Amino acid sequence: MTRTKSPVAAVAAPARIRRTTTPGSGSLGGIALVLAGTLSVQFGSAVAALLFPRAGALGVVALRVSLAAALLLAVCRPRLRGHSRGDWAVVGAFGLALGGMNLLFYQAIDRIPLGPAVTLEVLGPLALSVVAARRATSLLWAALALAGVFLLGRDGLDRTDPAGAAFALGAGVLWAAYIVFNSRAGARFPRLDGLALAMTVAALVSLPLGAVAAGTTLLEPHVLGLGLAVALLSSGVPYALELLALRRLPAATFAVLMSLAPAVAALAGFLILNQSLSLSQCAAIALVVAASAGAVRTGTPGRRD
Repeated sequence: MTRTKSPVAAVAAPARIRRTTTPGSGSLGGIALVLAGTLSVQFGSAVAALLFPRAGALGVVALRVSLAAALLLAVCRPRLRGHSRGDWAVVGAFGLALGGMNLLFYQAIDRIPLGPAVTLEVLGPLALSVVAARRATSLLWAALALAGVFLLGRDGLDRTDPAGAAFALGAGVLWAAYIVFNSRAGARFPRLDGLALAMTVAALVSLPLGAVAAGTTLLEPHVLGLGLAVALLSSGVPYALELLALRRLPAATFAVLMSLAPAVAALAGFLILNQSLSLSQCAAIALVVAASAGAVRTGTPGRRD
C-alpha cells in the first residue's frame, strides 16, 4: 500500500503525466462531460426515490452500484494483470470512496429533502478546490460558489434532520476523496478500466448491506428494472463521464464545477416537477454558475490527464 498523500499532492500528482492539447479544446469537452454527468445524476436520483418505499436506502445503493459494476465489467473487460501495488491501492481507495459516498448520500436523502442534501454534500468538492487552489482567483471562485450553495439551501437547511445532515456532510467528504482518486485512477488505467474495478470494490462493500436490509425484494422484476435505470443514470453514465472529464480538466476546477449540482437539482425541480423558485434561489443559481464559469476560465489551459 502506498502512503496517503495530502489532497493538494493527490490532485497535483497526475499533472506529471498530462499531455498538452489545443488550448481550450480539452476544457470545453470536459465542461460538457461534467454537465451531462450532473444531469444524469439528477434524473437518476428521481428514479431512485421511486424505489425507496420498496427496497430502502441500502437496497437501492446495492442495486445501483452492483448493476453498474456488472455493466462496466461486461463492457470494459478490464485487464487484471500487469498492474503495480500502487495501482491496486488507488483502485481500492477509489472503490471505497465510491461505495461509501453512495451509502452515506442515500442515508441522507432518506431523511432530508434532495436539495438540502446535495447542498451539504457539495461542500466536500468545494473544500477540495480551496485546498488545491494555487491562485487567489481560485479561492475567489470557490468562495462565490460556496455563497451560492448556502443561499440556495438556506430555506431548507434550518429544518434539516441532524442525522441526515451528518450523512450528507460525510458523503461530501467522500465525494472529495472520489474526485482525487478518480483523477489518479484515470491516469494509471486505460479507458474506463479503473472505474470498472473501483465500482466492483464498491459493490462488494454495498451488496451485503443491501441484501440484509432488503432481502429478496431486490430480486423482484419491478425493483430490478428500476434499479437498472438508477445504475445507468446515477452510476454508470455519470461516473464514466466524470472520469473522462478529469482527463481534460484540472481536479480543482472539476471540484468547483461540482457546485453546479444543487443548481441543476433546483432547475430540474422547476422544469419537471413544477416546483417554484424564489428570488433568492435564482440569485444562488446565478452565483454558482458564475463561480463555475470563472473557475473554468482561470483553470490551467491545455493540460490533460
